[in-house]
Amino acid sequence: MPATAPAAIEEIMAKRHPEGREPDSPAQTHRELHATSRGIRVPAFNDLAKRLRFAPQQGRIWLDDQRMMLMHVSSLGALRQELIESLDKETARGLITRIGYQAGTRDAAMARKVRASLNTYDDFLAGPQLVSLEGMVHCEPVALDIDVQRGHYFGDFYLVDSSEAEAHIASYGIGNESVCWMLVGYACGYTSAFMGRPILWRETECRGMGHAKCRVVGKPVEEWEDAQDDLRFLRIGDFVKWAPQAEAPLPATSRIAARLSTAPENSFGVVGISAGFNTVCHMVNKVAPTDATVLFLGESGVGKEVFANNLHRLSKRADGPYVAVNCASIPEHLMESELFGVERGGFTGATTSRAGRFERADHGTLFLDEIATLSFTAQGKLLRALQQGEIERVGDTHTRQVNVRVVAATNVNLREAVKAGQFREDLFFRLNVFPIEVPPLRERRDDIPLMMNWFLQRMGRKHDKHITGFRERAVDAMFAYDWPGNVRELENMIERAVILAEDGGALDLCHLFTGGEEVDTTALMLKRSGGIGRVSEPAGAESLSIAAVGPRLAETEVAMLRAAVAEAHGNLSHAARVLGISRPTLVYRLRKYSVMPDAR
Repeated sequence: MPATAPAAIEEIMAKRHPEGREPDSPAQTHRELHATSRGIRVPAFNDLAKRLRFAPQQGRIWLDDQRMMLMHVSSLGALRQELIESLDKETARGLITRIGYQAGTRDAAMARKVRASLNTYDDFLAGPQLVSLEGMVHCEPVALDIDVQRGHYFGDFYLVDSSEAEAHIASYGIGNESVCWMLVGYACGYTSAFMGRPILWRETECRGMGHAKCRVVGKPVEEWEDAQDDLRFLRIGDFVKWAPQAEAPLPATSRIAARLSTAPENSFGVVGISAGFNTVCHMVNKVAPTDATVLFLGESGVGKEVFANNLHRLSKRADGPYVAVNCASIPEHLMESELFGVERGGFTGATTSRAGRFERADHGTLFLDEIATLSFTAQGKLLRALQQGEIERVGDTHTRQVNVRVVAATNVNLREAVKAGQFREDLFFRLNVFPIEVPPLRERRDDIPLMMNWFLQRMGRKHDKHITGFRERAVDAMFAYDWPGNVRELENMIERAVILAEDGGALDLCHLFTGGEEVDTTALMLKRSGGIGRVSEPAGAESLSIAAVGPRLAETEVAMLRAAVAEAHGNLSHAARVLGISRPTLVYRLRKYSVMPDAR
């Protein structure tokens, strides 16, 4: 039974304001009251509908900047049936779920752009409205509770007249399992991107099971007792993780001791769900059981070594050694002895015989990172080892047979290096047996919320700090940033932020972009609604003033503070609500930047 109004208000106040603080606004409490008692009001979706454009003379349909297409529901049903019959239901469900996930993350990016306001509920409800606009289903909120800063989320929605359920029923009739796989994947992708942490949805009622309408419930992964039952559909391979394993909370006094007494964290975790990530995982899974030479290509920091490590773990050589060599870190005059070993007396100072990396990797895998940095001399000797399967130690008089699988990686275009005379053509063709291109992070933004949560959990354990999550503006900035350093930069940024943040708090912009990163702040404006939008977006009557012009984050913050105080006519409580922060935080920042040194 739905809670009574007074009881619902008390429940909300206790849950969202445990310290006795007042809510941000009466409107927020009203939204939450509706969320607990059904019938939650949703905003008009004219702002979304006007983003839909038809260009029949060009054969194109656009939803904002994404190209769309109309598709017969019967064709969708035929495609589902073909996948199920060809691949088996388990595999088909995983594929369809991941397609939905990617669509959800793309719609989350559009929703953040269209509804750049501080009204979290209206911002979030753009997703349910978009799936209605796209003709997938009509969503009716049953319960909705969001606190991005604390990482809390709970959603309960009815899915009315699901096109996916209709298509499945037409092919298979009523069954005993839920069938809205794409819609569940969409909800996971959209909510995970919105929250900046993995949110798992589950279909609890479904028309495909005979219910009048479908129903889905979503909450953070760690709050589901049997999350693995559903997470398997969001994984691509044996080594792919969608979220860290949930851990039982430990008393604060025992955290450090518990960490010291346990084994090191598994380093094989690879997090992702994007199409580019999916492709790399499939390629690794295909080539892993063979002995083919693999060449990983991609920018610095995309995770080439992590994939190489997993390639070894999935191969027939998994029980053998895995030896990694960073070719750029070894001086040229030592390269030969490092790779092939040295016999006693082979050169001045060689007082003992020593095996090289090839011998140490015998019956295992040798990973040669940054292989483009090898000199021509070293390239020639490496080529002979690859061709003949034998090596000769420096100063030795006979050759030694080695059984090694070579995996190489580089961030250099080797074809161009060959044309420029900087890399041997014969070695290139010897290495280029099975190339795998790992896309940069900016081309697989669907993976960002999963990585954010993954690294947040890891760094929290590493530095013995409990961080609740990310502020909304921090999530937006993480998605907007171009990530020139890719996954490595993301990991380093979150580690730095965890160190800077207060224990028990959330990560904000001031914790993240502190290393000289170039964050685009030239397109921010303050709207009359209190929201922050881009100057390039049509603002209409909402535009108040440009609140941020300049390359530095501090200048942006000062301008935003001034604009908010001016908009509130000096009322600091109102200005704090406009900015989405507490009044004490506003006073602190006004004093910090000398905007209002005497602020109280």
